[in-house]
Amino acid sequence: MVPEHAECTKRKRRKRMRRLKTSFKDLVSRLTRSGNHLLFEAEHFEHLWSIGIYTGTSPLALAPVPGLTQPVLTRDDVTDVCALMVADPFMINAGGMWYMFFELYNRASHGEIGYATSLDGLTWTYQRVVLAEPFHLSYPYVFEWAGEYYMIPESHLTGEVRLYRARRFPDQWEQAGVLLKGHAYSDSSIIRHEGRWWMWTESSQGRFDTLRLYMAEELLGPWEAHPRNPIIELNAQRARPAGRVIQVGARLIRFSQNCYPTYGVDVRAFEITELSPTAYQSEATSDGPVLGPSGSGWNKCGMHHIDAHLQEDGQWLACVDGWTAVPSLLENLKPMR
Repeated sequence: MVPEHAECTKRKRRKRMRRLKTSFKDLVSRLTRSGNHLLFEAEHFEHLWSIGIYTGTSPLALAPVPGLTQPVLTRDDVTDVCALMVADPFMINAGGMWYMFFELYNRASHGEIGYATSLDGLTWTYQRVVLAEPFHLSYPYVFEWAGEYYMIPESHLTGEVRLYRARRFPDQWEQAGVLLKGHAYSDSSIIRHEGRWWMWTESSQGRFDTLRLYMAEELLGPWEAHPRNPIIELNAQRARPAGRVIQVGARLIRFSQNCYPTYGVDVRAFEITELSPTAYQSEATSDGPVLGPSGSGWNKCGMHHIDAHLQEDGQWLACVDGWTAVPSLLENLKPMR
């Protein structure tokens, strides 16, 4: 016979577990119902990030590819390390092959950069980790310049913006230089425009509300701070970059993460209407987000990244990411293959 106090303890434990499950379901339900006003009420709920592919006639009007199973990459696709999640994807086409670089969070350490390949940009095959450092890496902004391939991954713990060059594309990278020092720079996003390099980077060290702009004649610098810095301050809804800065016809478009009231709510787009060594102006392309929570599945609770590419047929192809809330990223991990 089970002692009464032991049976009582079991009943209390089962009751606590039911309350935990109920509170989690209620949280996700309210996250979905509240749309752009996500309410995170418990610190132990975590973001499970995955990667999808969207298409559309405009980078400002994208949707999931019809008939394509989403997400196209998850942590379960990673085979060489135990990954807790995948996020921050950037794509580039080289020699008729698509290459996608992204953050994978290695359970044994921190963020590292992995890559996957695709012939059509829709169906992806994970390859391996291509860049790992003693510190956290994410947001691998990959681009081609003067016949070489470069990457600027976020390395905010170093207080630097580091530039890497492909020694052998796509799987061997080496540091080529340090572009900026002095802040915990996050999600640095670069473009060559009208004969000059421009770089947007978030610098608030965790508040996600301060955006700075830098400029240079040459990729390796010297880089100068724009005199209007910070170009955004105390605004977590539009400061932190959310992917590649792109040219759409004559328009220059920058994407931002909406990080209010919590991280990774949705993605907003801004047209840069004035960009010079002395002036800067931008305006929202619409009142609402271009990407946001779907209400179900892998991106139920939010999205925070886009990398859009114009195709020969006039359509846009974009890699995006999204998250759903889970009690712990350590739950339901599949064993490494």
